[in-house]
Amino acid sequence: MGVNSNRVEALSSHHHACFETTLDIQLPNNPSPIEIHHVCLPPKRTTLQKLKQRLSDIFFYDNPLHRFHNQTWLKKFVLALEFFFPVFQWGPTYSLKLLRSDLISGLTIASLAIPQGISYAKLANLPPIIGLYSSFVPPLIYSILGSSKHLAVGPVSIASLVMGTMLSEVVSPTEEPILYLKLAFTSTFFAGVFQAALGFLRLGFVIDFLSKATLIGFMAGAAVIVSLQQLKGLLGMVHFTNQMQIIPVLSSVLKYRHEWAWQTIVMGFCFLFFLLSARQISAKKPKLFWLSAAAPLTSVILSTVIVFAIKPNSRQIPIIGYLPKGLNPPSTNMLYFHGSHLALAIKTGIVSGILALTEGIAVGRTFATLNNYQVDGNKEMMAIGLMNMAGSCSSCYVTTGSFSRSAVNYNAGAQTAISNIVMATAVLITLLFLMPLFHYTPTVILGCIIITAVIGLIDYQAAFRLWKVDKIDFLACVCSFFGVLFVSVPLGLAISVGISVFKILLHVTRPNTIVLGNIPGTQIFQSIGRYREAIRIPSFLILSIESPIYFANSTYLQERILRWIREEEDRVKANNESMIKCVILDTSAVTAIDTSGIELLGELRKMLERMSLHLVLANPAGNVMEKLHQSQALESFGSQGLYMTVGEAIADISSSWKAQP
Repeated sequence: MGVNSNRVEALSSHHHACFETTLDIQLPNNPSPIEIHHVCLPPKRTTLQKLKQRLSDIFFYDNPLHRFHNQTWLKKFVLALEFFFPVFQWGPTYSLKLLRSDLISGLTIASLAIPQGISYAKLANLPPIIGLYSSFVPPLIYSILGSSKHLAVGPVSIASLVMGTMLSEVVSPTEEPILYLKLAFTSTFFAGVFQAALGFLRLGFVIDFLSKATLIGFMAGAAVIVSLQQLKGLLGMVHFTNQMQIIPVLSSVLKYRHEWAWQTIVMGFCFLFFLLSARQISAKKPKLFWLSAAAPLTSVILSTVIVFAIKPNSRQIPIIGYLPKGLNPPSTNMLYFHGSHLALAIKTGIVSGILALTEGIAVGRTFATLNNYQVDGNKEMMAIGLMNMAGSCSSCYVTTGSFSRSAVNYNAGAQTAISNIVMATAVLITLLFLMPLFHYTPTVILGCIIITAVIGLIDYQAAFRLWKVDKIDFLACVCSFFGVLFVSVPLGLAISVGISVFKILLHVTRPNTIVLGNIPGTQIFQSIGRYREAIRIPSFLILSIESPIYFANSTYLQERILRWIREEEDRVKANNESMIKCVILDTSAVTAIDTSGIELLGELRKMLERMSLHLVLANPAGNVMEKLHQSQALESFGSQGLYMTVGEAIADISSSWKAQP
C-alpha cells in the first residue's frame, strides 16, 4: 500500500501540516473504517525558546505576572504593592464588621498562644519569655506579608522540638545558656534565610520531598517523644536525661522514681484530664471550639492561683519564677556568624526551617481551600522567611503557622490577617503589664499544655489508610515513626525522606509496562489485566510504557520488553495461535526521552528485526517526536514504523499483510 509511503519524507522536510486519508480498512472486531493520519512534528523552536519555556514551566508555572499585562504604569505600581504586600489587597475594603470578627478571633487565639508560647519555649530548652517574644513580632510581620486569612503565627511544637534536640546534643542549655541562646537565634536567622530564598527563587518543590506519609510518621513519633519528655514535669523529677529516644527517657523515669512528687502528679494529671476533656468536647461539637481554646489559659490561671494560695516549696511543685517585663530586646548582637558551632546553627536552621515551612504552608492551604481562596506558596515562603529573619533580631526563635491555633482562628470567625495583629497586641499587653502574674505558674501545667497540643499529631487513621492504599508510603511512615522513637529526631526524618526518594527512584528506574488489548466494537485499547473484555489482536503484541524513557530505565525497559515478547511467544505456542509478527509500543504516556532512550529504541528495533518482528511506535508526544526526528532515528523505522494511534497501526499493517501475495 502507498498510504504511508511519504510519511518519513514529510517528517524530514519538517512540514507542520497533517494529512489524512479515509481508507476502507477495518480493525478486527470493529466494523467502522479507520482514518490513517500522519504524525506531525511540533512547531519549530530555537534552543533559547525551548529553554525559556522549560524554565518558565519549572519556576513560573503559575505565571505570577499575568495580572500586569496591558496595564498602565500606575496600575502596575498598585499591583506590585499588592503582590509583595497582600495587606494592600484587602486593606482598602476593610470594615468595622470585619474588625469585629477579627477582634473576637484574635483574642481567642491569644488565650491559646500565650500559654503555648511559654510551653513551646520550654520544649526548645529556651527561657519561657522567648516564647512570648516569638508570639509578638512574627505575627505582626506576617499580617503584612502573608497571603493567608486564617494562619495564626507563633511557635510550634515540631520546630521547637527539633531545634531543642539538635542544639542540646552539642551545647548544654543549662551549662552554657548564653551560647545556647545565641545558637537558637542564629538558627532562626538561617531558617529565615533558607525559607525566603526558597520563595524568592521559587524552589518550593524542595519541601515536597517531605511527603504526606513521611510527615504522618514523623509527627506521630515526635508527639510520643515530646509527651514522654513531659514526664519530668508531670512527675516532679529533678534529674532527667537529655536524650530524646524512647529507651533513655523511660529508663530515666524508672531510675529516678524516688524523685517522684505526689503533689505534682496529682495536679498534673488533674489538669491534663481537664485539657483533654475540653479538647474532646470541642472535637465532637465544633461550635464549642472555644472550650479547647480557653482551656490552656484557664489551666494556667487556676493552677497559678492554687500554687499562690498554698505556696509549696519548690521541691513539691516547681514554678516558673521571675519573668522580665518589657518588649522584645534586640538580639542582633547575639547572632553567631563565626566559630566552631556555626555549622550546627546552619544545619539546625535548615532542618527546623523546612519543617516550619511544611507545616505553615500545609495549614494555610488547608483553610484557604475551605474558604475558596488561594494561598501563594512562594509568597508564603518569603513571608515566613522574612518574619523569622526579623524575629532572630528581636529575641524570637523559629515560628510558623500553627495548626491548632489556626483551627481556633478559623472557627472563631477570622476574616483577615488582622486577627494576628489583635493576638500580638494581647501578647504586648501581657509582656508590658502581666508578667509578674506568671511567677507562681507551676511548670507541670506547661507539660500538660504541650501533651494536649501534640497528642493530636498522632493520626493512626491516616497510617491505616496508607497501609490500605500504598505499602511503600506506609513503610516510609513506619520508618519515620520508629526512627524518631529509637534513633533521633533528625535521623528519623532523614530515613523517611530517604525512603520517599527511593520510591521516586523506583518509579523512575522501574516503570510500569502493560499489555494492551482491544475493547470489542471500539478503537480503545486497555490493559488486558484490568479489563476482562479486552482481547488480544492476533499476530500483534501491544505494549504500553507508562513513564519517560531515560538513561536510568532504558536497560530495564529493554529487558522487560524482551521478556514480554518471550512470554507472548510461549503463550501463543501453548494455545496454537498465530505467531506474533509485530510489536507496537504505545508511547502516549512517555512524556520525555533522552539519548539513552533513543538508543534503546534503535537497538530494540534491530533485535526484533533479527527475530523477524516489526517494531512500531504509536502516539509519541511532541518533544519525544522532535528528539526522534533530530536524531534521525525515525528514518530506520520506515513507512510503517510510526502511527498516531494503536488502532491505525493495526489496521494499516494488517491491510498491508493481506495485500501481500
